[in-house]
Amino acid sequence: MVTSEQFTIEDIVADVRAHGDEAVAQWSQRLDATTAATPERARAYGDVPTAAILAAADSVARWHRAQRPSDVVLEVTPGVTLERRWVPLRSVGIYVPSGLVSSLIMTAIPAREAGVERIVVCTPPRGAQAVAATAALLGIEEVWAIGGAQAIAAMAYGTASIPRVDKIVGPGGGAVNGAKLLVSRDVAIDLPAGPSEVVVVADQDVDETLIEQELAAQMEHGPDSRAYVVRVGSDLEAALARVEELAPEHVALLGPRAESLARRIRNAGAVFVGPFAPVPAGDYATGGNHVLPTGGWARSTGGLGLETFMKALTIQRVSEEGLARLAPTIEALADLEGMPMHKATARR
Repeated sequence: MVTSEQFTIEDIVADVRAHGDEAVAQWSQRLDATTAATPERARAYGDVPTAAILAAADSVARWHRAQRPSDVVLEVTPGVTLERRWVPLRSVGIYVPSGLVSSLIMTAIPAREAGVERIVVCTPPRGAQAVAATAALLGIEEVWAIGGAQAIAAMAYGTASIPRVDKIVGPGGGAVNGAKLLVSRDVAIDLPAGPSEVVVVADQDVDETLIEQELAAQMEHGPDSRAYVVRVGSDLEAALARVEELAPEHVALLGPRAESLARRIRNAGAVFVGPFAPVPAGDYATGGNHVLPTGGWARSTGGLGLETFMKALTIQRVSEEGLARLAPTIEALADLEGMPMHKATARR
């Protein structure tokens, strides 16, 4: 066990990997002031806005259900047929920041729509009661009152209480994202989601109150949140280039050219168009997912969707006639690469 007052995320992850439940409990005692000797399930308590939770869950379910990718079957050449089939992951671990029931909705509902068999939720002890109450409304049973890097390590490597999962998703702060990146060598993750970011693109004659609302709403996530204003003015291309450079989590477009700009933005997690599309509408109610790439990851990665909880499986069928057609290609490339055993399989 790590006993020094100085420790790193690597220390926590390694400790949990080596010592399981005991390490999870000790790090929770140290960092979250818990008292239990073993990991504890979160207990539902208190009132939650049932109607709002179910309305949000319904919107998320309908939007993500529509994203189901199509299976593809193609006879590439006579006797050679390929099939690409989408299948759900067996188990997913979800990290929910303290009290953020909306993040539970954004992750657990798509996982369920995808057909994931086992959904495990970890959330810090502070705020765990509301998360557990929301999970009960959504039919999610396994919710642990564990936060931080120790939660990520427990889901990644498994403990006596918490069997390991196939993928870890969900937003978090620096320790959580650092732990996710660390364990990604051993278990799949979605993306580093956090700290929060917004770029408000203000075209001509925009009401300054709307800009201030968007900035203030984003900074509510914490002091490490990032908020920028890009003024369009007469140079539309310069404004667009600035947004693409920042590649932010959220872009709010305000002004008469909002719609034309929306069609040109490539690097963003989510784009909100016009004065009646505040970013918090996407955080809570539209059905769009709010687990989005941050830290410039929007250059190459999109936000969570149904496919996050699925994987593509390719099935290849080759007949005797098909193999005869493929044989010259197999043999030539095997010779080029010095693979005689590969070459031998071309003639059966």
